[in-house]
Amino acid sequence: MSGPPQTKAKDIKTLLRPCQDILTASLLTYPVLRTLSLQLLSVVTGSYVSGTYSIVFVNCPNEQIARDIARAILDKKLAASVNILPRASSLYYWNGEIEEATEVLLLIKTKTSKIHVLSSYIRSVHPFEIPELFSLPMDQGDAHYLRWLEEALEE
Repeated sequence: MSGPPQTKAKDIKTLLRPCQDILTASLLTYPVLRTLSLQLLSVVTGSYVSGTYSIVFVNCPNEQIARDIARAILDKKLAASVNILPRASSLYYWNGEIEEATEVLLLIKTKTSKIHVLSSYIRSVHPFEIPELFSLPMDQGDAHYLRWLEEALEE
């Protein structure tokens, strides 16, 4: 003879609880475990893991400010390389109006793991109220260049 339906439901919940805990733990740790396994694969095979490095784009109002920011970023080891591209024509909305400006574009090559600190630093020194600051992960690259990036950013 079996017990009342409420008891059966309780028994099923009790039996499923460990499975639920394991599933939850697996889902929460998946990103970390995936990252660690990709890094291990990279170390063992010498291959590049897509997204390890990123290119950060920042517009500056003039070349002097761009140079000052670029040099400070390099001094702080927040990037391995910064290209300064003068005379970028920019059109954008600001306070409901279309604005036009000539700006200087920084292309910053860094580790993706440094982007948060890099972004905070740039916001702290940049003269714009809202600096144009975004990044794209590097999908692929020359193996020698990627190795140089790694060496240049060693702590």
